[in-house]
Amino acid sequence: MDLIQAAVLAFVQGFTEFLPISSSGHLVLVPKLFGWEDQGLAFDVAVHVGSLLAVVIYFWHDVCAIISAVRHNLLGGAATVESRLGWSVLFATIPVGLVGLLLNNWIELNLRSVATVGIASLLFGIVLWIIDKRGSQGRSLPDLNLKDVLIIGCAQAIALVPGVSRSGMTIMAGRLMGLERPSAARFSFLMSIPVIVLAGGLKTFELSQSDVTVNWDVLIFALVFSGLVAYACIHWFLRFIARYTMAPFAIYLMILGVLLIGFFR
Repeated sequence: MDLIQAAVLAFVQGFTEFLPISSSGHLVLVPKLFGWEDQGLAFDVAVHVGSLLAVVIYFWHDVCAIISAVRHNLLGGAATVESRLGWSVLFATIPVGLVGLLLNNWIELNLRSVATVGIASLLFGIVLWIIDKRGSQGRSLPDLNLKDVLIIGCAQAIALVPGVSRSGMTIMAGRLMGLERPSAARFSFLMSIPVIVLAGGLKTFELSQSDVTVNWDVLIFALVFSGLVAYACIHWFLRFIARYTMAPFAIYLMILGVLLIGFFR
């Protein structure tokens, strides 16, 4: 992999990881569009670490407050807004963790195709359009109960299918639970931290079991570049959805899905 290919793929990962348009789907499409070979495990680990660093740095104060509150709660202290948010994030990670462990290899072998991305993009775009039209019920993150959290977590597990956006599914599920867009997006981004840690850890383990030669210069470049793009994207997206609807993303996905289905039918 040369630096141009690494830059394109790192940009795609960083730009799409936190937008409701599926990073996994676009990472399937881009190599096929340019006729590149699959980027491989080492590259996937690098760009996932870049995304992880971006979201942790952006929400650094929130993350520190949540960790401190959860630790205090575990030691017998009273529950706080931050500790409840921390437990919610952890409980919401359970469904995707279980599904990932059980079906990750099957998904990689059977669903990592352009046809799957096309169908998933079209269906997800339609659902995104419909659900985003719902008005919020004025609920905030502390109002979420265990049932709400697990529903959002199950929505996150569906996003293991290429073409289905993790952030989009969790934001939509949050909207269904009555959250406003900014609150749903904040919870979605915080939920991404343990998920990216799990995914990155699994890929790192798989990489350690292989004999792949690692080009460290390219990987470090991809890690840093994807992280910078992801950080900027988080900032922009949070400002965008505070003022506008998710309609542009839904329209893009529906158009993409129709084009892919038409081309690969």
